[in-house]
Amino acid sequence: MNLPRFTMGVGDRFAHQGQAQLQAFVQAQARGVAISPVWNKSFREHSIIHSEPDSVRKEADAAVKALDWKAPYFVDADHIGLKTVDGFLKAADFYTLDVADFIGKPASAEALKAFIDRFTPAGGELAIPGIAQPFRVTKAQIETIAGKYLFAVQEAGRIYRHIEVAKGRGNFITEISMDETDQPQTPLELWYILAAIGAEGVPVQTIAPKFTGRFNKGVDFVGDLKVFEKEFNDDLRVIAAAVRQFGLPADLKLSVHSGSDKFSLYGPIRRAIEAQGAGLHIKTAGTTWLEEVTGLAEAGGEALSLAKEIYIGALGRYDELAAPYASVIAIDPKKLPGADVVRGWTSAQFIEALDHDQDRPGFNPSLRQLIHVGYKVAAEMGSRYLAALDTHAAVVGRRVTNNLFDKHIVPLFLGKS
Repeated sequence: MNLPRFTMGVGDRFAHQGQAQLQAFVQAQARGVAISPVWNKSFREHSIIHSEPDSVRKEADAAVKALDWKAPYFVDADHIGLKTVDGFLKAADFYTLDVADFIGKPASAEALKAFIDRFTPAGGELAIPGIAQPFRVTKAQIETIAGKYLFAVQEAGRIYRHIEVAKGRGNFITEISMDETDQPQTPLELWYILAAIGAEGVPVQTIAPKFTGRFNKGVDFVGDLKVFEKEFNDDLRVIAAAVRQFGLPADLKLSVHSGSDKFSLYGPIRRAIEAQGAGLHIKTAGTTWLEEVTGLAEAGGEALSLAKEIYIGALGRYDELAAPYASVIAIDPKKLPGADVVRGWTSAQFIEALDHDQDRPGFNPSLRQLIHVGYKVAAEMGSRYLAALDTHAAVVGRRVTNNLFDKHIVPLFLGKS
């Protein structure tokens, strides 16, 4: 199964926005850019929503049929491991193997020695086409890198082979994710991670490293843009060289997780993929849920009251809701407005606080991130929340489509960089 050059992960917590999401890709196609949607939902999200992986396949297939979409699309078993993958085997054809928890665990001494002996460059120098200065590499450096990542790659191999038994080789897309960890991976580390993946025999088609800077959920990048741009370009060069060196799939490309709303990065990313002719997979999952809440606020009346109830409920359960996402959020509790304040807000005030428009004085990134991780509150509302989505499907759907197309697809693939 081949992975198209450009793919975008689109999560849909409550399985109501499939057509609205796909409409953004239809608009991109009409503008001459082919981007394949990848509907993704993790085991954690299914557990919180009390949904099943088959529901994502049904939603994706229904949207594709309704809009007569003829191009490729995928369903991603997002952030799975050996303990959670089996429930996704029927529905998914794209698997994000999350091995971040295995980073730093030691591989066997025999495996470490074999890796070091095999991949220590002659003369201690590693040259990557396009990167100006060769890397000076010692056995000690390789031992450090392998000590940190080799066991994680071996775990990816175990997960991959488990899926392969069920699905058959070549019948699914493989992504390896190492992004939800504390430390970024350098281009040199990425090279040796890819070396290990090649040696493990995993035909990885997209890899999600942790980049320098903060990729917090639903808000813009925090960090040095120049450092990111150089790192991203060098990572693309490493991937291109690794494909040739290690026999990895030709469609291997970088994946950017927590890629939604990273507006300041879209210009640098677009310049890089254009200059190098590279592909891109970018995940924008949680932004659709945020557009649902914003759409309800826009609808006013009882829908606005429901949106306020979601925020107030999340505020009261801050520790519980934030803990699973600690590595990918940065909420300042002092900047979270109190329940009484929010109850008095107009629709316009709520939207200004939540909608990701950094030029508006009322925009509140802490509030936005709290609502991002607060979808459990809506899930517990059950049919009451879903009925509100149905009642206000037009306004919510418009926001979902416009958000994906205008704020994400255009600057990444169509706009000026």
